[in-house]
Order: sequence, then structure tokens, then C-alpha cells
Amino acid sequence: MRKLVVTENITLDGVIELSGGWFDPLGKDDQSDITAANTEHREAADALLVGRNTFEAFRGFWPEQKDDRTGVSAYLNEVDKYVVSRTMEDPGWENSTVLRGPLIDEVRALKEAPGRDIVATGSVQLVHALIAARLVDEYRLFVFPVVVGHGARLFESADAELDLLETRPFVSGAVLLRYADKSAGSCGRSGR
Repeated sequence: MRKLVVTENITLDGVIELSGGWFDPLGKDDQSDITAANTEHREAADALLVGRNTFEAFRGFWPEQKDDRTGVSAYLNEVDKYVVSRTMEDPGWENSTVLRGPLIDEVRALKEAPGRDIVATGSVQLVHALIAARLVDEYRLFVFPVVVGHGARLFESADAELDLLETRPFVSGAVLLRYADKSAGSCGRSGR
């Protein structure tokens, strides 16, 4: 069974909402070590799961990046993308499939299909629903040394049991924290 991995950029105070300009996806400083970590993660995944707003933001930004040294643009153009939306008709981006629900059934079917990791990123409402349904197998949190004081946080409750898998500091002061979710249901426990 495939792993569902939530990957988020997150502030020290737990905010994953990118409003307020605290995160630059192309980075002005040396982020070669973060790029290398993201490349490792992309190589382990063959599916991206996002909500409509994140999908539309990605579709409007990444295909336009002609000098992207991070590899994100090329990856997003090629990877199988699954967008959760009841209103979207034509996703308008190759290798994209609209999931209309029910969400839990759709995600379980993706996890049971052959393949590598499924990565969910951004998509605050979707990620909250995945956490509540205990479908998340792993969290990959890129913690940035920023405090914003407000905004949507990753966890809506304190009902999670996590095992630390890895810590990796980066030159920029950001840190990767990887956790396995012990509280994931039997559907989410395989592959560890």
C-alpha cells in the first residue's frame, strides 16, 4: 500500500498558511540543501494530491517558470496530479485528475493503487480532512525560522501520536522534521 505523506512549509508557531509573504518558493538565499531534500522526496513519489485552490495557484505559477533550478516545475508538469474539487470541470494541466468524492473513498483508492508515495501539500482544508480521517502516514515539515502569530495551523486538535523519523538542519536556518503518524488507521499503516 502506498504512503500518504503531508509535506508542508511551516513556521515556528505552526502556521502552514502562506499568506503574509513569509515563504518564497524559489528562494533568494542558498537553498541548495533544501532543494536536494525536496528532490529526494520527489523521487519517492509519483502522485500529488491537492485541493482546488492550491492546484490553481500551482497551475498559474509553476508551468511559467522557465529557469527553475529547483526541479519543482518539471516535476509538477510530469507527476500525476489529483485535485479535490466538486466544481472544477477541466483541470487544464496535463496528468491531472479531478476527484469529486467522497474524499475518504477516493484517497483510500489512491493509497491501494500501485505506485510510490502520494504527497499532499498546501491545501489546508484537505490536509485537515486527511488528518481527521487518519489517512496520513507521514509528515515532512520544513520548519522555517519565522513567527507570524496568526493563520491556519497544521493540526486543529492535539489528537496525534507521532514518531520522529528524521531531523535535518539547513544552511538557511530551516529544519526538516519527519514524523510517522502512529495514530493513522489500518489503511495508513502499511509501507513503514
